[in-house]
Amino acid sequence: MRSTARTTLALSAAVLALSACGSSDGSSDPSAAGGVSESVQEDGVLRVGTEGTYSPFSFHDPATNELTGYDVDVITAVADELGLEVEFAEVPWDAIFAGLEAGRYDVVANQVSITPERLETYDFSTPYTVSTGAIVTRADDSSVTSLEDVSGKTTAQSATSNWAEIATGAGARVEAVEGFTQAITLLQQGRVDLTINDDLAVLNYLETTGDTTVKIAGETDDQTQQAFAFTRDSALVDDVDQALTDLRADGRLAEISQEWFGADVTQ
Repeated sequence: MRSTARTTLALSAAVLALSACGSSDGSSDPSAAGGVSESVQEDGVLRVGTEGTYSPFSFHDPATNELTGYDVDVITAVADELGLEVEFAEVPWDAIFAGLEAGRYDVVANQVSITPERLETYDFSTPYTVSTGAIVTRADDSSVTSLEDVSGKTTAQSATSNWAEIATGAGARVEAVEGFTQAITLLQQGRVDLTINDDLAVLNYLETTGDTTVKIAGETDDQTQQAFAFTRDSALVDDVDQALTDLRADGRLAEISQEWFGADVTQ
């Protein structure tokens, strides 16, 4: 799972030193403590790549047009914990890793599933979401009830997503789309038979739109873990992991999850 552009920055791996060092008033200040690199002390900015079209994780509030979502809130809380401002670059999913590798941003916050293939190229934080896959069909289609039924059918998926890999592995033909919204549109139009996506995204879509033209017909067997993605050997990983640990320990991570899903989906 993944969506106003705001140079590459690095943080020291010595995050634990941050808890031992504070500002003169006793509060935690990563820059003052010397726990971040010189570039962060100068900029104080964490640059984040995200889609901006993947509700409820990264999207624009229809009422305000502000970028919002679960992933947006979690990475913003992480940046706050590190004493950094956060700036977002909105990028289509299929180009999001290229932007990371090119140094356009420092981290991808977009429900990126941890897969063996991605682990060969990228570093990941500890997971902040755990989910399963939902198989979505038109409401009047009774031909699919499980992953075994998608063989030979056409599914709409982001070409580089893990859901596309799962669909292909199950024998489906993949029609490449830019994101979940486009996949649902093609499904409603009858141009594809199904789409597979994160169950949290699908449930939130059904709840918020009241769409009765599509349904969850089945689930994938595997559980996936989503995390922040970094370039290989990024010094940011340890710092972000420590921030996630702190957010989990004081309940803020679960609170963000409850606000978006009414449940703790972080573990």
